[in-house]
Amino acid sequence: MPDWSRIGSFMDFCAAYYTTQLVRCAAFSFLLIGLVMLLRKVLFSERTFLRGLLWSSFLLTPFLGKLKLFYENEAVLRMTWRVTHGTMTCLWADRIYMAGIFVTAICIFGKRLHLRKSVAGMERVSLDNTVVSVTDMNVTPFTVGLFAPKIVIPKVMLESYSRDELKSVIQHERTHIRLGHLWFGLAWDILRCLLWVNPFLTIFQKKFRADLEDICDRVCIQSSGRSAHEYGLVLLKTLKLLRSGTEGTPSAVTYAGEREFEDMKRRMGEIAGFRPYRKKMCVGMAAIAFLIIVVMLLAVQTHSYAAFEDFLDKNNADGDIFIVFGDFYKLPGFSSGGESCPYETGSDAGVVQIPYQRQTNDWMATLFKIL
Repeated sequence: MPDWSRIGSFMDFCAAYYTTQLVRCAAFSFLLIGLVMLLRKVLFSERTFLRGLLWSSFLLTPFLGKLKLFYENEAVLRMTWRVTHGTMTCLWADRIYMAGIFVTAICIFGKRLHLRKSVAGMERVSLDNTVVSVTDMNVTPFTVGLFAPKIVIPKVMLESYSRDELKSVIQHERTHIRLGHLWFGLAWDILRCLLWVNPFLTIFQKKFRADLEDICDRVCIQSSGRSAHEYGLVLLKTLKLLRSGTEGTPSAVTYAGEREFEDMKRRMGEIAGFRPYRKKMCVGMAAIAFLIIVVMLLAVQTHSYAAFEDFLDKNNADGDIFIVFGDFYKLPGFSSGGESCPYETGSDAGVVQIPYQRQTNDWMATLFKIL
């Protein structure tokens, strides 16, 4: 029989460990989304590709919960110690946070699964050497799926559009796939689950998707050889064909198009102001942004605490001090297993030998180390 009490303790320990980190990450996300929205409005309002690259900075947020400033920076300690103490000691708060992640994931990914099931039952036709699914729903074309993306086109559009117009529609969806926008959408949904206490990640999701849509429009216009005017006419024809707010439309439709006049007005303004761009420059900017993210992730990963003696002096440590060894140390306040021995401050010996005996393997300690 499994030891349910130990399993329960292990689950509570994991909940406290991850809640402590994710609450800190959520605090960073509030600051970051404010900065991104400000930069979008002030500096990059006319820089479509740079606006899109701004959102990549959120890839850092899930990894910021272990930064040493939460333990060594006095100003940050004063601001966060109550929250840190609460997440480490109040199991009910940790359980609520974990339950929030679970419920949010069910809501978000449940809609995705419902949409995939709907698409799986649709009629398929071949257009421009591409198999597309046809729906009776009055929605703008969209794409669903990550490893085997499926393009969905409404039947009314299939019957009313010319061959060239349908080719433009399919090219737009292919561009979303080629640029990795479906994966970006998945990453954003995962972030919304982990940091569900930040409602702005959901509120400003429209801005995130709008920037991806603008990038896709620009790439399509330049690669198609058509003018921005011709591309815009195809979009306007879509609005005339499809009425908004159709009942029965899945709420998780990916890139189903803007249903509000102001959103479409913005998109048409972007298309009207199209200017040819240099592809190599855009690729270079994306590469630089990727390198910056990688360097920052490495900096966070390798960020270490001060030397042990300096740490003791800085924190005015007194009384009996023990060194714990033989297992691992996740965060201050979070360790698992190990043996201990007293630490003698002020010893004249240059080298102190500590007898060591590996403890018996523990499956929970091993699992927590992996997590």
